[in-house]
Amino acid sequence: MLQLLDPDHPTQAFPESQSALDEPNGLIAMGGCLSPERLINAYRHGIFPWFNPGEPILWWTPDPRWILDPVAVKVSRSLKKRLDRNEFTFSFDRDFRAVMRGCAAPRVESDLTWITDPMLHAYDQLHDEGYAHSFEVWQGGTLVGGLYGVAIGQVFFGESMFHRVTDASKAGLVFACRKLESWGYQRIDCQVYTPHLQSLGASEISRTQFMDDLALWVDLSPNNHAWQTQ
Repeated sequence: MLQLLDPDHPTQAFPESQSALDEPNGLIAMGGCLSPERLINAYRHGIFPWFNPGEPILWWTPDPRWILDPVAVKVSRSLKKRLDRNEFTFSFDRDFRAVMRGCAAPRVESDLTWITDPMLHAYDQLHDEGYAHSFEVWQGGTLVGGLYGVAIGQVFFGESMFHRVTDASKAGLVFACRKLESWGYQRIDCQVYTPHLQSLGASEISRTQFMDDLALWVDLSPNNHAWQTQ
């Protein structure tokens, strides 16, 4: 039976990952809250929240897991040409809230967004506490793309990305990978498969392998200069 989390007990332990459902893939718990304590505990155990408006909070740990090692990011010939033309400039943590709201905007294929006001507030809090971070892509001083996620130990748990011009999100991910690699991060958690991420070098591993890797890396520190200088 799916565990119901207590919203008044943010330090409550999550179930073991092997108890997650096969269908829907990886659903492990529901309810609870989106406090910083609970979110950090979730990520440390390979669990993330995802739920549609009107649903209770749902918690997931899918199998297989899609990941991207920063050193393995793929840059297509066309993207390399665009990067070489210096059409974009990049930053990190310059405007976290604008990146989240860019990711929250309804997509062409749907008027709905899973990044609701409670999610925006929760990750704003995580950003203020130094856990949630953003990478921004600019063109002529205008924010045209970006991505955000949660950094714990030497793992960056990617959450969402957006673009307003062609290739902006791809360029942002390449920039993020290069920065994360230089800071000593071992892995980017991509959560689930998308063709977009696969084209950039993401691959799948078993949930067991993912959890074993987390156990090695979430308690290690990245480079001391991570997130501090532009």
